[in-house]
Amino acid sequence: MKKPVIGITLDNEQAGGYSKFPWYAIRNNYLHSIERYGGIPFPLLHNKKIIKDVYPLLDGLIITGGNFDIDPTIYGEEIKGSRNIKDNRTNFELSICRIFLKSDKPILGICGGEQLLNVACGGTLLQDIKKNKISSIEHEQKNPRNQTSHDVQVLKNSFLKKIIKKKKIKVNSAHHQAIDRIGKNLTVSGYSKDGIIESIEHISHNWCIGLQWHPEFLITKEDIKIIKSFINTAINK
Repeated sequence: MKKPVIGITLDNEQAGGYSKFPWYAIRNNYLHSIERYGGIPFPLLHNKKIIKDVYPLLDGLIITGGNFDIDPTIYGEEIKGSRNIKDNRTNFELSICRIFLKSDKPILGICGGEQLLNVACGGTLLQDIKKNKISSIEHEQKNPRNQTSHDVQVLKNSFLKKIIKKKKIKVNSAHHQAIDRIGKNLTVSGYSKDGIIESIEHISHNWCIGLQWHPEFLITKEDIKIIKSFINTAINK
């Protein structure tokens, strides 16, 4: 059986640190979690011109997170807490996400990728959870990212619940923004106890899920089930 090729978005950085020239970056567990469960990761450079050529080669899409925010003017707001905006990355991710939304190929948005998915569907974001003063949880956890830090309540009739078969799970947490108004054709599938939206899914797409946590760390059995379900759908698309 042919292994599915999974497009995965990269972060980008300006010159300094790793190189004297601009460079791309991705944590290796993003790639190895795909490979471990039968997929072939295909990193995507930020150039909208390549999408029409690359898209037919891809069986699924993972939109990753990173230390940056989406420009709030894209969803009709002024900057009120957003930081480290990366327009080239966001514009590329919005374009390829919208193309995949028109297909039956699976989409997984992780952390900032969940937020990107919501914006791609016309939703908005809380630009800074702490500034909104609505949270009782430390969503930028102090303990290492390969450990869990809080619970997520999974909604009973959600697609996510069908995958993981649990109504409450433990997750890691590394974000200062969150979904505010949900996008068109999306629905919430999980909340933290302070009301922050932790997972979303598309109501008509074959397999389209956004998670505010990072399942690529494979900390829990539920993280593994999510990655395996995504890869298996890509195989059988």
